[in-house]
Amino acid sequence: MKKNLLSVLILALLIVNIILSTVMMVSVVSTNSKTAKLVTSIATVLNLEYNEPGEEAVADVPLSQTDTYDMPELTVLLAPSADGEAEGETGGEHYIVFDMTLAMDTKHKDYKKLGNSETMAEYDMMIRSTAENVIASYTREECRSNLDEIKEEILKEIQDLFQSDFIYKVAISNVKYG
Repeated sequence: MKKNLLSVLILALLIVNIILSTVMMVSVVSTNSKTAKLVTSIATVLNLEYNEPGEEAVADVPLSQTDTYDMPELTVLLAPSADGEAEGETGGEHYIVFDMTLAMDTKHKDYKKLGNSETMAEYDMMIRSTAENVIASYTREECRSNLDEIKEEILKEIQDLFQSDFIYKVAISNVKYG
């Protein structure tokens, strides 16, 4: 008899536990959804961006609407290293040699007038000069450790050159240091 009474008591406590858990979940979910709606409405009113300050949103351009412009081998004289002699080097000049490719959005409004192969060929020297000016301010060590940041800086400068963002990515390959 005591075992049956104990089983009934355990069953009753289990049912009470399930009911209380359900009530608690309902109250937490409704409060959470109200909080999310409030934050969304405040962000909408204030027109807040979800990106960090100074960070531009990277365009999600599908590969099917991407065109590329390949720039063959660029050679750039790098800034002198302050500690080059401490590393056992003679302190001579250092170069970086690389290939650069620009990715362009074919659906962008400026692509038709600026992105065709003839126009890009006309601006080839200006694009090269822009990339060289950015890279020339870095030392060999900085280039090796910060290549992604350098690509972003080159992209920003090229977008400033064209005063458009139809070029959305800069790819650097076949990097050699000398």
